[in-house]
Amino acid sequence: MNEKVFLEATIGNLHEAMKRGELTCADLVQRYLARIERYDQQLNAVIRVNPYALEQARALDEAFGRSGLTGPLHGIPVLLKDNVDTSFMPTTAGSSALAQVTPDEDGWIVKRLQAAGAVILAKMNLHEFAVWGETVSSVLGQTLNPYDLTRTPGGSSGGTGAGIAADFGVIGIGTDTVNSVRSPASACCLVGLRPTLGLISRSGIVPYSLTQDTAGPITRTVEDAVKTLDALVGYDPLDPLTAWSVGHLPETYTAFLKPDGLTGKNIGVLRSFFGKDAVHEPVNRVMAQALKALEAGGAQLVDLTDGLAAQLDSGRLISEVSVHLYDLKRDLGGYLESLGDKVPYHCLEALLASGLYHPGIEENLKTAASLDTDSEAYQQRLLLQKQLREDLMVLMAERGLDLLVFPHQKRLVVPVGGSQVDRNGVLGAVTGFPSIVVPAGFSEPTETAPIGVPVGMELLGRPWCESVLIEASYAFEQETRIRKPPVL
Repeated sequence: MNEKVFLEATIGNLHEAMKRGELTCADLVQRYLARIERYDQQLNAVIRVNPYALEQARALDEAFGRSGLTGPLHGIPVLLKDNVDTSFMPTTAGSSALAQVTPDEDGWIVKRLQAAGAVILAKMNLHEFAVWGETVSSVLGQTLNPYDLTRTPGGSSGGTGAGIAADFGVIGIGTDTVNSVRSPASACCLVGLRPTLGLISRSGIVPYSLTQDTAGPITRTVEDAVKTLDALVGYDPLDPLTAWSVGHLPETYTAFLKPDGLTGKNIGVLRSFFGKDAVHEPVNRVMAQALKALEAGGAQLVDLTDGLAAQLDSGRLISEVSVHLYDLKRDLGGYLESLGDKVPYHCLEALLASGLYHPGIEENLKTAASLDTDSEAYQQRLLLQKQLREDLMVLMAERGLDLLVFPHQKRLVVPVGGSQVDRNGVLGAVTGFPSIVVPAGFSEPTETAPIGVPVGMELLGRPWCESVLIEASYAFEQETRIRKPPVL
């Protein structure tokens, strides 16, 4: 395969080339390592390359010579957010406090990916401890958006997003507590899937809020996201929440990759999640065309402008319903304690006292340290989450809706130095409902954004209805073919 064929390659493309004898896993790994070497100085996305990646690739080539593909992700290079535990590399969560900490075991996600034949190629930058959305850390600093080097790549999984957009690997893994898989997907012209809470285990992930935490794929195509999802799902006794997934798993999610998957879908347009000011116009222009494409693909759109739909406000959901900061002290503290003598700080207060973190997250850490999961305020937020889940199910039932649609971010992803605002991913986060972001289009080109800044469209569905999300998003992708690589 020449360089042109490699660009934007999919799992399917690469496996076909391997079967034809045109490509080895070692060739593939070397090719992506060369791209990282060449382009990451622009993006600052890679915390650490796996020193064993080439060795693992050669072992897979030997296995292929004996019996063919070792699994559905055979030899496929993975960019892993650096808050997922690896026993063969440090897991930093983007923090200087954990810079030299190598966990004793691989996390669930790593075990599942490797069992499917994938190669962990590199660990990627994130907003430190995943606490916000610009992807800046004390370990690596600021990651830049490959479509506009003056902007952030979203976050907190922005290193993964920037790397996949720049073709540093094929599969990306992010984690998502409020927006963090879908934000980089929106900002970097990618597919980002946040599954139903409990579909993918969180064991072996540095936690933020176990009430809302999950993980998901970040890829260049819906098909690759779905193939990755297949590898990650299942019951894990180390994460009891995954017991709820039993009975909800199809034989394969790839069965729902249907080009006519929009036909007959009723989709509610959540107008309260669209901005109304001049700063929102570039996104609104893109979304207007995306909604037309949904209809052209066979969907029936229903404008939601009254009742519960009119009252939903993403900013209020963050400030009044989300429990991410309430959980941080308990959940991150529990992880620090589990590290034993690998670190001298075993609670959030001790981490704060160490000073080994980026100053940009200090306010959030101090706020989290002052909050209590035994408080009445915390219990009230949990009740509001339960009520919102019920209200959304009633809304969708009464209006006959299969999905809701809205822009993931009401405005373009912010410039470096700004704070990420106007994101809508909180609706999926506080309900635990599944959602997916797919490329919807680009803003007008500028001097710093030669093909424009990407805009992502988010689709949200009922719990355990990933099949419906996959059908609709795949059909939209095939109808529009919006994805374009950045100009590097």
